Amino acid sequence: MRIAVVGATGNIGARLCRRLLAAGHEVRVLSRGGEKLDELVTLGAEPFLGSFDAGTPGLESFFRDADAAFTMVKTDWSNLHSHYAAVAERLVSALQGSPVKRVVNLSSFGGDVTDGSGHFVGFYELEQILNRLSGISVVHLRAGYFMENLLAWVEVVARHGKMPWYFSPDLKLPYVATRDIAEVAARELLAPAGAGHVVREVGSEDLTLAEVAEIIGREIGRPVEALSIPMNRPGLREEVLRRGATPERWGYDVETHGAKNDGRIRFHTTRPPLPTRVADFIHETWRPAYEEAVATMASRPEDFRSWLARLDGR
Repeated sequence: MRIAVVGATGNIGARLCRRLLAAGHEVRVLSRGGEKLDELVTLGAEPFLGSFDAGTPGLESFFRDADAAFTMVKTDWSNLHSHYAAVAERLVSALQGSPVKRVVNLSSFGGDVTDGSGHFVGFYELEQILNRLSGISVVHLRAGYFMENLLAWVEVVARHGKMPWYFSPDLKLPYVATRDIAEVAARELLAPAGAGHVVREVGSEDLTLAEVAEIIGREIGRPVEALSIPMNRPGLREEVLRRGATPERWGYDVETHGAKNDGRIRFHTTRPPLPTRVADFIHETWRPAYEEAVATMASRPEDFRSWLARLDGR
């Protein structure tokens, strides 16, 4: 089988490519270059230099002679409101004239919400535009909250034993490891369970930030406290802007977290658990990063989440 992979050198794409190559499939990989691309070429992948995100000329030939494709869009934080739609249009233009019969597209929980959801509007637009493809089956993998995002709290836990963020105390996010998303993508490419336009919700377990903090505390042997920081807290917006965010980005983040906290961004089905649990990720990946942070934090200034942890105590 000939498979074209967009985003081939990212956490999900690279794992997917290795999985497909190991199974004996022909894999064409799209990347801007670098060591990760070189590694995939060494394993037998066919390189294609370019980016749908950047709109590189010549991308209409990327899907030539491919049977199936994996697609995704990388967030452009400098172009918050039109990037996903623009990239989706480029993908449709290249796919529609190709021999591809099946597309597995990386989307996100919240891909069903039409507006007022900040970051998640882009996934809605991405899905709707790809659904215009005729004669091609499209599977949207609506992935949950990446476990890898938890690495953002390594520094603040090392310094303060706290996990502050904008989540409401009772918000249960559907956590998922990127390696499990890659495996689900491979399965949908190689042994599809349906045709037409299909949505698959991809998540392992639903947890509050306090439940995650408890898992981390058990792993590192010290109490860890989750803190819910209201985004309307006096002085918070001013500090975020002082640290380099634009007013547009602040408003975008307010919408994004508001949609999570009020329940509009959520999964709608019961999912069988995936192999990687949050406790596994904390043990295998998060704890080593934490131990390194503890050993080296004296040489670094505090990050923003550490500032939030101190703010809560004032």
